[in-house]
Amino acid sequence: MSKKTKPIVAIVGRPNVGKSTLFNAIAGEKISIVEDTPGVTRDRIYADCSWLNHEFMLIDTGGIEPDSKDVILSRMREQAQAAIEMADVIIFLVDLQSGVQDADSQVAEMLRRSRKPVVLTVNKVDRPEAMEADVYEFYNLGIGDPQPVSSVNKTGLGDLLDEVCANFPDTAADEGEDDAVRVAIIGKPNVGKSSIVNRLIGENRVIVSDVAGTTRDAIDTRVTHKGREYVFIDTAGLRRKNKISENLERYMILRAVGAVERSDIAILVISAKEGVTEQDAKIAGIAHDRGKAIIIAVNKWDAIVKDNKTMQEFTNRVRQVLSFIPYAEIIFISAKTGQRIGQIYEAVDIVSANQNMRIQTGVLNEIINQAAVMQQPPSDKGKMLKIFYATQASVKPPTFVFFVNYKYLFHFSYQRYMENQIRDTFGFRGTPIRFIVRERDAQTGKNR
Repeated sequence: MSKKTKPIVAIVGRPNVGKSTLFNAIAGEKISIVEDTPGVTRDRIYADCSWLNHEFMLIDTGGIEPDSKDVILSRMREQAQAAIEMADVIIFLVDLQSGVQDADSQVAEMLRRSRKPVVLTVNKVDRPEAMEADVYEFYNLGIGDPQPVSSVNKTGLGDLLDEVCANFPDTAADEGEDDAVRVAIIGKPNVGKSSIVNRLIGENRVIVSDVAGTTRDAIDTRVTHKGREYVFIDTAGLRRKNKISENLERYMILRAVGAVERSDIAILVISAKEGVTEQDAKIAGIAHDRGKAIIIAVNKWDAIVKDNKTMQEFTNRVRQVLSFIPYAEIIFISAKTGQRIGQIYEAVDIVSANQNMRIQTGVLNEIINQAAVMQQPPSDKGKMLKIFYATQASVKPPTFVFFVNYKYLFHFSYQRYMENQIRDTFGFRGTPIRFIVRERDAQTGKNR
């Protein structure tokens, strides 16, 4: 089965050209902070977007000032460079009002070196016909035809997105038919991600191919274990050259986003010595939001002084901090000694089967009807929720469509109750479950 991934589009440019405003205009939400101060978009923000029949991930970057010695701006330059490395298409944003600046020319040179498709975009073109001559000035950057837009007025976005989508790679042709399970190894720096991959490879000694991986700059390692193929997407070793601790988190999150998007299953590696942290929760949230199955691998377990309660206490702590992924599998390993490394393959196989599991409609509705008898559906002002029926729409993650009389009555707590009943019956260990709720008219039977 071919693995379709979303192309990644990065918006880059020097500070104050309107990157965050353009990002918000395309994403349709006010996600980035917009202030008239250079360097305010300190974090890269990402969002899932669609245009016509294309879906893609959009990344907003901090501004690039190529010659700046300012510490924050130099860090932002490194962040933008990381975005450029993993992007499939780059929107290079410039500002009509300030004209071509030396910094723009230096950014253009950076982008030329990347050999990625670049869409030169001139922002703040509020009156396209009157400003046409000013737009032509940007041909001097030598990076292609300038696309005029106004992020504030949301004009010119359609033509811009047409041009962006025209540059998307043909992922179906690139990746072809592939039954291998794709596993992203994610986590903070120094938790042992690369050591785990080395152990997994070393145990098998059957590497079908070692591909320096795609435009997204991760290393894909294909391994055969007991007749089944796995591709491990390793984000380890992709750290910045000079370690600036404050900046590592943003860098790490970008790497995780790219790796997770291309995977079926994410293995979140946690250090037993450090314990579970808020950083771990942020990385886990990326996999959860993207509907990926999750395995939590507690590494360096050999370094912990243990008694008969240690594992349970650590598990409880993980469940507490990562309470939003109660379905995740937890394993305790040591890449250093090889302890329980084989459990990774076992866990991946179980979780892969669960995220691909399909439930027959008749069996599913039997469980839902029983659940509704055991706990009465919510009601409000004489109206009671009625679930007409449910069906499974897709896998990876398992997604169920519920047809009900009043959508607003099927609130979060009752959905959680139904999810628990489904899990109690069918398992679905390691994978999130998604619900889609559709409203139907009881009399006509038509969707409202």
